[in-house]
Amino acid sequence: GVNLPATQLQVCMGIPLHNIPRVRKFYNRDPQDVQAVDESDIDFATEDYKDIDSHVIAARLTAENPDEGFKPTSGSIERVKFQSTSKVWGYFSVGANGGIHEFADSQFGHLFATGANREEARKALVLALKEIEVRGEIR
Repeated sequence: GVNLPATQLQVCMGIPLHNIPRVRKFYNRDPQDVQAVDESDIDFATEDYKDIDSHVIAARLTAENPDEGFKPTSGSIERVKFQSTSKVWGYFSVGANGGIHEFADSQFGHLFATGANREEARKALVLALKEIEVRGEIR
């Protein structure tokens, strides 16, 4: 598949969309042929892309208070315990003995799960959310 945030960053860096290897592969082009100078190499408006054989679903981990309309909160994080698998991975902006200050975005983590279809991806994400452990004092 195509990592959309990474692709957006590459486009912002000035890399033409038709020269991004993952995009080329998605449109059944040689991903190594990134020196294509002709933008018509891939007609994004009309051309078919390869069949999608997987699905990805994501969950944001935030420090918010549901009793106050999901108002962002702050505090210390003692521990984030998460084990990536072949079906689920994540990233976090805080680690052990870190914190979320009042002027930061309330999102401090993101989990992604993949499966052959939406239901498999959803089940993998639910299992990961049951297993993740975040300890700290958020107020």
